[in-house]
Amino acid sequence: MHPEEPPVIDFGPFYGSDSHAKNKLVQELRQACEQFGFFQLVNHAVPTDLQQQILQQSKDLFGLPLKTKQKYHKDIGGFNRGYESFRSQHFEKQSKGDLKEGYYLGNNLPLTDPYVIERRFGQAPNKYPTEVRDPQQWQRVMEQYHSAMTTLSINLMRVLASTLELSENFFDDFCRHPVAALRLLHYPPQDPATAETERGIGAHTDFGAITILLQDNTGGLQVWNNASSEWVDVTPVPGAYVVNLGNMMMRWTNDRYLSNLHRVINRSEQERFSIPFFFSGNPNFEINCLPSCLDPEKGAKYPPVTVHDWMTGRFADTYGSKEGNAIGDMRQELVDSMAAK
Repeated sequence: MHPEEPPVIDFGPFYGSDSHAKNKLVQELRQACEQFGFFQLVNHAVPTDLQQQILQQSKDLFGLPLKTKQKYHKDIGGFNRGYESFRSQHFEKQSKGDLKEGYYLGNNLPLTDPYVIERRFGQAPNKYPTEVRDPQQWQRVMEQYHSAMTTLSINLMRVLASTLELSENFFDDFCRHPVAALRLLHYPPQDPATAETERGIGAHTDFGAITILLQDNTGGLQVWNNASSEWVDVTPVPGAYVVNLGNMMMRWTNDRYLSNLHRVINRSEQERFSIPFFFSGNPNFEINCLPSCLDPEKGAKYPPVTVHDWMTGRFADTYGSKEGNAIGDMRQELVDSMAAK
């Protein structure tokens, strides 16, 4: 690991009873959130075989013919679940779109669920492809992995509460019936000659509270180092999760914690697969400055906003959709300055 990279943090103490080790975990997480907004997590209790299974199922999906994948397109049905075409998302606004394809899943909810009826953000039934090698196993792995990641997200939120001088259960209401999106991503090999202009994903910050990323060993993920003002690689650590804070957490903490810029440039000349899990909380929950982050003189920098309104606004910005009023990246000025160089 390069010293400029985000730190690797041992999450094992969370599951134990050693108070000294737990305090050390809280201190390490606080420092990472303030300085980088990124860290890698080991000893997180998610089984390695489950990680390997979902990566394999992802490869099976993206190996299907394009015509088959298009049957499950996210724009069919109106719930933003399913297949996402190449160039659909456009972060840096200076190329023809990001060089990746994806597949959106979440908590598989029935159409009779009140949150689905109310069209709350991220609340929907899933689309499960029948053309993969073993459709039943594919669905089972997706649901099992989603459950494991939801549990890990809630546990992480409990430690984050402690880093902010709040009670461990402070975020419990936020975590109930959450927006929790599982996204399978596939980056094809890109021409090495296009590394200066082509992006697997352009520079951006994430939308919600926390993102927990499983990446393969290909590499290509980079994060902005604010201290040295340069891009640094996030070297894959086998079995580890790359965790970063989203705009919502930066806003919630009154900018005390950082939602950091990151991007993907796949220079490996190989396919790259990654699986981010975006945890954004209850869509009806109102994000208001946390009590421990309120400036005693200036107060809160941002007005209250619901999770639903915030997430629809950020999606409208990056996908060009008309659902919701577009909300720009919280670090758009930095993105623009990079583009101008």
